[in-house]
Amino acid sequence: MRNETRGTVELTLAMVLSGTLGVFVVESGASPFEVVFFRCLFGAAALGAYSLARGFFTGHGFTGRKLGLAALGGVFIVFNWVFLFEAYEATSISLATVVYHTQPFFLVLLGAVFLRERISAGKLGWLALAFAGLVLVSGVRPGETASLKGLGFALAAAVLYALAAAVLYALATFVTKRITGVRPHLIALVQVLTGLPLLLPFADFGATAGLGTGWLWLVGLGIVHTGLMYVLMYAAYAKLPTAKIAVLAFTYPAVAMGVDWAVYGHHIGLVQALGVPLIVLASLKVTLSGSAPARVVAPAPRTAGHEPEAASPAATRAG
Repeated sequence: MRNETRGTVELTLAMVLSGTLGVFVVESGASPFEVVFFRCLFGAAALGAYSLARGFFTGHGFTGRKLGLAALGGVFIVFNWVFLFEAYEATSISLATVVYHTQPFFLVLLGAVFLRERISAGKLGWLALAFAGLVLVSGVRPGETASLKGLGFALAAAVLYALAAAVLYALATFVTKRITGVRPHLIALVQVLTGLPLLLPFADFGATAGLGTGWLWLVGLGIVHTGLMYVLMYAAYAKLPTAKIAVLAFTYPAVAMGVDWAVYGHHIGLVQALGVPLIVLASLKVTLSGSAPARVVAPAPRTAGHEPEAASPAATRAG
């Protein structure tokens, strides 16, 4: 199998796994804080075992500063997950996932504010288009007070949760991009380990006693969605060009929407559906613009160094 073909298969599989994330979260029956805690716990075990087997701890490349940056990125990442999973509960996996994919635009804004990167007129146009898509997807119509009541409140809360998750993901990527010479697997490991003491004050472990088969879903989140999925993605990044990675990244929301419909019967309405291609198109254009900050699937955004294992300078986003 050709190198690029293999990378395409690996990244496609990773994005398909990403699309099933919401089902694992919902079916676990645990609250978002407990879900994220155990995702960090089982994910750390999976990533640690893989890194040990591959010998990544030898010559790891960490310094005190890099370790601190990785931990700071972990703070943003774990709360990004909490907000995203709260959005699943407030509305549907489909809507939360689509809104969550506004992440690239927050990275553009962060780059403009902190790095003084210029936002071109074209990029401003794509940002405006994405915002229009977000308004359509939210389903809240200006001037219709009824849309702000009942289900509208839940929908608005979901949008806010998903937007908060997107902002936190962008912050994590922004911080972790400053780490060079460290394998992304090790950065991811530090970030999930950071989540364990961070979430202890918020998690109600007594509530997990009666989860039963829900534990299998939680173990799956750690091993499949935080171990296997990231290993597949990091392996694929070194084999694929930026444009292909950016396009394949949208396998994730497509699968998430299909799974949400197949398992729970959830689907977004016609007006909301009109906003989806606007967000996808604008996100893809910003991703491929070349001047946008690079983005990599959480929890370990792109790092330089260790080129065979490091991520490609591309945009791929997963929960």
